[in-house]
Amino acid sequence: MPRPVRCREIRSLPEFYSFAPEEGGSGETVTMTLDELETIRLLDCAGMTQEESSVMMNVSRTTVTAVYESARRKIADCLLNGKRLVISGGNWHVSGQNIPRALARKGERTMRIAVTHENGQVFQHFGHTAEFKIYDVEDGKIVKSEIIGTNGQGHGALAGFLKNACVDALICGGIGGGAKSALAEAGITLYGGVVSSADDAVAALLSGALNYNPDVVCSHHAHEHGDGHTCGTCGKNE
Repeated sequence: MPRPVRCREIRSLPEFYSFAPEEGGSGETVTMTLDELETIRLLDCAGMTQEESSVMMNVSRTTVTAVYESARRKIADCLLNGKRLVISGGNWHVSGQNIPRALARKGERTMRIAVTHENGQVFQHFGHTAEFKIYDVEDGKIVKSEIIGTNGQGHGALAGFLKNACVDALICGGIGGGAKSALAEAGITLYGGVVSSADDAVAALLSGALNYNPDVVCSHHAHEHGDGHTCGTCGKNE
């Protein structure tokens, strides 16, 4: 039997998940795994050695070498042959995040729901949320809830944070395409476009009556909230 592949540690989920030529292109797609992307981040962006990178990823140096060479070949193929690059999959888990001990595990019968939170309401911009309200649900009833801070992380890190906190579902307002991809990679069900109090949103989800938009995508991240931009529906009141 082949040896099991050791899980590679990455520091956060990416902010961007696809790249393509602006003009022309071959129409073909190359998929780079998240652990391959991590070797590019560590070696080429952070300037680490392969030995240092192996420590960060909790694998051998030869594994880092092989993963890195595979990633570089894929990048070269896309650049030289006009192929689309998609980041997806791989054997990885997110490390290096401070998850409260109580959230690092949960019962087998527990459903854990996170809500972007501000002053009791569903916060309307996932990537800028300062805190989540986390609910543990058993047999359709809330048995515990608590508010945890995010320390100002970007959406890729937030998705990794939620994954490590064993979250099954996220309720939020506006959310960008990259964040949706990150949550999908983390295996977290998304209920976006929700405008209500956090408690009411969770109660509605549990009763099957939550009003949400499965196609919500907020693309106006550069706008300040004071300009009238409404992230929950991504409509501009300008």
